Amino acid sequence: MCSVPLHERFSFVKTGVQFVPVDAIDRLRVNAFIASRWLDTVMVIRGKAVDMTRVEGIVAMEADELVGLVTYVVHDDVLEITSLDAVAQGQGIGTALLTKVIQLAHERGCAKVIVVTTNDNIQAIRFYQKQGFDMARLYHNSILQARMLKPQIPMLGEEGIPLKHEIEFEMFI
Repeated sequence: MCSVPLHERFSFVKTGVQFVPVDAIDRLRVNAFIASRWLDTVMVIRGKAVDMTRVEGIVAMEADELVGLVTYVVHDDVLEITSLDAVAQGQGIGTALLTKVIQLAHERGCAKVIVVTTNDNIQAIRFYQKQGFDMARLYHNSILQARMLKPQIPMLGEEGIPLKHEIEFEMFI
């Protein structure tokens, strides 16, 4: 269970940001946003290619600008976040999107929310743990297999850290 109450998570989101389902806005614009942030519209998670043009999501919009996006898939009673992006850090957009998707998982009767990130993504590792997620699994050297499906995955990730492993976080709701 998350240690930060849901009503407190929105207290620092700047005003004027609206959250809408992906299907309520132009899907091509969302796909372009995904490609600009992830090198492609295909994401490889635990060795499986995910077509990001087909996943559900919630968009954060400020005026007519897309300022954040969370995408997800639901399998049985598990909601898996496939991407979470905020254009600007530290404005509460990512936290608000995460809160929205956790609420959605609860409404759909899911037992938990999971998310996979890479070993180099120190910001995401810190963020998910601060939001109440628990490190659940390490997929050792999984990026080697991922590069076979998505060759543009770089050898070095953030801060020059070798990009090699995936780490799964989970939150029971």
